[in-house]
Amino acid sequence: MKLKQNVKIIIDIIMTVVLFLLMAYSMAGEVIHEWLGIGIFVLFLLHHILNSQWIQNLRKGKYTLFRILQTVLVILVLVSMAGSMLSGIVLSRHVFSFLPVMGGSSWARKLHMLSAYWGFIFLSLHLGLHWSMVTGIVKKMLPKTSAVWLWISRLTGLLIACYGIYAFVKRQIGSYMFLKIHFVFFDFGEPLFFFFLDYMAVMGLFIFLGHYLAGIFRKIKRTGI
Repeated sequence: MKLKQNVKIIIDIIMTVVLFLLMAYSMAGEVIHEWLGIGIFVLFLLHHILNSQWIQNLRKGKYTLFRILQTVLVILVLVSMAGSMLSGIVLSRHVFSFLPVMGGSSWARKLHMLSAYWGFIFLSLHLGLHWSMVTGIVKKMLPKTSAVWLWISRLTGLLIACYGIYAFVKRQIGSYMFLKIHFVFFDFGEPLFFFFLDYMAVMGLFIFLGHYLAGIFRKIKRTGI
């Protein structure tokens, strides 16, 4: 595997870990949250620099349903990342406290919540669209697997997605996404393990949806439906 590809994978893994830590906000602490926010923004920029060829090819070739979905998701992730960074600077009490930002905390808090939770979903779907690359890497690392193991992995994915639906409702993520609740509730008596477990399941749900949605679009392309 080429060095550049290895670097891409490492950056994506670190971004995913940082994303989970950011979702824990109050449990991690404000100072750590702000530095992690800067960190994921830098990683996001590095990710796009390493994938600059894809950006350069945006005006080339035919746009299939899959490519349209992929491009729209990338734009939505970019918008949510920009919204998180802008609102985060306005709300900053530590890292960017030296900036002469006066007021705006009300709209910034709403924008930050919208950007964070929609961004989490968009990134999960984006990962799902490229999940076949992840499974391809795993297949190369492991010995040849049987059809039984293939169905076990599919069943595992389905179970994670089902629990992800429960966790999505339990954590009130939909309410945060549509600003039905303006402040995120954290149970400080809850072990972080269970918090991360639920958010991993929610990410798994949207990876599952993105992966099979990509499969449907590829099938449409092959059959010409």
